[in-house]
Amino acid sequence: MSANTHHDKLPIRMLHDRVLVRQDTAEGERRSGGGILIPATAAVGRRLAWAEVVAVGQNVRAVEPGDRVLFDPEDRAEVEVRGVPYVLMRERDLHAVAADRFEGSEDSTGLYL
Repeated sequence: MSANTHHDKLPIRMLHDRVLVRQDTAEGERRSGGGILIPATAAVGRRLAWAEVVAVGQNVRAVEPGDRVLFDPEDRAEVEVRGVPYVLMRERDLHAVAADRFEGSEDSTGLYL
């Protein structure tokens, strides 16, 4: 069901094409690449977010637990399991995957769309 982290003991099993992810950072203030603090109230365009895949349903083909995925945080369904917040979505709602398993190839960028 999941990767080699504490997520192995989640008391749920994903169905069909569903993907359960844990968002990398909480919403709010963030830092730019140059270290500038950007307040949560700053107006920005539509911003996608990175998350770690925790569990996948049996019909999910492109991602597996442990992958980092890019998704739209505005189109999400949140769920709390054992006090930890997760995001539940369909596989088709993911925009990209950055997976360690792809880094071994010579000309790989680590991302695929």
